[in-house]
Amino acid sequence: MAWIQGDYNSEMQDFKQGSDQQLFTDYFSLDEDSSSSDDVPLDGLHEELKGCSNDDVPANIFANGTNLQEYTRGVESNLRRDEQGYLETYIEESDNLVLLHGQFHDCEIILSQIGSLLGGFQVEIGSISAEIKSLQEKSMEMGMKLKNRKLVELKLAKFIEEIIAPPSLVTAIIDGEVNEEYLRHLEVLSKKLKFVGIDYMLNASEVFQDVQQEMDRLRQTAVAKVFDFIIEKIYSLRKPKTNIQMLQQNSLLKYRYLILFLKEHGKEKYPDILAAYIDTMNKVLSVHFFVYIEALERLQMNMATPNDLFGSDSKSLGVLLRVQEHSQKRSSIFALGERINILKEVDQPALVPHISEANALRYPYEALFRSLHKLLIDTSCSEYLFLEAFFGEASLLYEIFAGAFTVIDEHLKLVLPNCYDAICLMLMICITRKHQVIMSRRRIPCLDSYFDKVNIFLWPCFKKVIDMHLQCLKNCDVKTLWEDDTHPHYAIRCYAEFAASLIQLNVEYGNNQLDMNLEQLHMAIDNLLVRLAERFRIPKSQALFLLNNYDMIIAVLKEAGDIGKIPTFFEEKLESNISLFVEELLSEHFTDLIKFVKAYDDEESTSFTGSPTIADVEPLVKDFAMRWKAVLEAMHKDVITSFSNLSCGMEILKAAMAQLLNYYNSLSECVKMIPRSSTLNKYLVSITSISYEIRKYSRTF
Repeated sequence: MAWIQGDYNSEMQDFKQGSDQQLFTDYFSLDEDSSSSDDVPLDGLHEELKGCSNDDVPANIFANGTNLQEYTRGVESNLRRDEQGYLETYIEESDNLVLLHGQFHDCEIILSQIGSLLGGFQVEIGSISAEIKSLQEKSMEMGMKLKNRKLVELKLAKFIEEIIAPPSLVTAIIDGEVNEEYLRHLEVLSKKLKFVGIDYMLNASEVFQDVQQEMDRLRQTAVAKVFDFIIEKIYSLRKPKTNIQMLQQNSLLKYRYLILFLKEHGKEKYPDILAAYIDTMNKVLSVHFFVYIEALERLQMNMATPNDLFGSDSKSLGVLLRVQEHSQKRSSIFALGERINILKEVDQPALVPHISEANALRYPYEALFRSLHKLLIDTSCSEYLFLEAFFGEASLLYEIFAGAFTVIDEHLKLVLPNCYDAICLMLMICITRKHQVIMSRRRIPCLDSYFDKVNIFLWPCFKKVIDMHLQCLKNCDVKTLWEDDTHPHYAIRCYAEFAASLIQLNVEYGNNQLDMNLEQLHMAIDNLLVRLAERFRIPKSQALFLLNNYDMIIAVLKEAGDIGKIPTFFEEKLESNISLFVEELLSEHFTDLIKFVKAYDDEESTSFTGSPTIADVEPLVKDFAMRWKAVLEAMHKDVITSFSNLSCGMEILKAAMAQLLNYYNSLSECVKMIPRSSTLNKYLVSITSISYEIRKYSRTF
């Protein structure tokens, strides 16, 4: 520090000497500047002065007229004084500055050392960074190796687990009892067998050669054990009085995985399982339906015979006597009645024969037909669902039910050709149709072909019975059928009820062939009616017989809801015969009057050679005046006793009285045109009186 202080003092002395010399030089230089001021160029002075116009100092100088040289000297003097003051201050603080300079120098040394130290650190850090990078690369390499090793370990462990059968599994498969726990062991074995079969690379490995024989031996053991178990369960279905559906649901379905195991790993045994089940169920169902059909036959009512056709008769037993003895049976044959309720009960449970037999119940054949096919539907649906769930092959049902179908077909082929009850056959057709709808609603198509075959069998039988009715109507002996009674004939009533029954059944079915058969039938029955009517000797009785039968047919058909061609046909027949009956009824009481009116009204008639005279009409007028009220009463009683349908009878009575009024009105007009006919006025009955009496009978009804 001493040498620093000595240097600083010498520097300060030199500074003082230099300052005195500078002041001297500046003094003389000022005079030189002042003496040579005239040589200073004045270019741009005006612009500079203009720029200083806003400065206060130049403005005061110019305003006061101050001498610039004096002012300049004053300024320079002030500057020297200030400079001297600064120098003195600097000299006074020189020791501090020397001390500060020394501190700066020390700091520079320290900073130099720190920089050297930091440089060493930087070198060391660079080497550490390289080492860290190297370690990081090694760490990543080791991490990848570890990951690959773990992956290999995982796959290898899985591979070993898939191909190796643990001792517990082997023991369970060989010695274990077939139960739900055994199913879980089979699932494990199945996975191992599938793995061995799927992995193609495994076939080339030595490991596979080691385990292949053991796995195959274990598979064969499992297949044999499962086969024996399933066969035993299937044979248990053959035991008498076994509830097959309950055994299927509770015993077989819970072991359906056994079937899946056999399908996948026991293909050599699976067909034998199918064959055993098909054979067992085929025999069981065949016997079941055979026994059920036999039991139903004991519940069957007597069926119709060829003697129950329209117009049929036998020499040993007259029609009337047979109808009286079998009226209930014949009614059930030709009238639908309560038999239609079978269509509402089509989905009801099948009949239980021993219960019905214990209660002494008997049923028409269509009820037995419905019960038989209801049992077939329920059994086939249950079997279809079981086959789909257990075997996964619902198509086996046709083989299983082959025997049952054969038993039912043989039964139908024995019964239907001998069935002469057309309503029964039509009811069976409707029942079959509804059963098809039920199966379609259940979305089970297993009986579609069977029901089609039943329909194909039923329709020809129905057509055969209709043709037999037609043939019998054409060939019947009218003399045997005819009865001296104008009320509806029993055969015609049977036809009306029969036609109404078929029409009512055909409303839902809508078969055009049936409509054609009914049209042929009503033409044949109309022909029979005409032939029966011709047996009456009196025309009035003929018309009355036809009217009663036509009216009965129309009433029965309309009650069944038929408004088609058949009622219209018979209505036209009814209208034409009403006119005939009215004429015959009036002719019984006023024959002469009617002949006279018709002759008078006929312009081409030759009954009168001239105009009518009083002699021609007087007997007629007097006779009518005497008897017209009694005739009206007699006509009323005649209609009341002659017509079965009072409503139709009263309509005919109104028509007869109206026609009588027309005849008498024509007679009155004729009388008024005869000269001097006033003598007959007292015998003429007023039209008002006659109309009043006619209305009395209308109100009475």
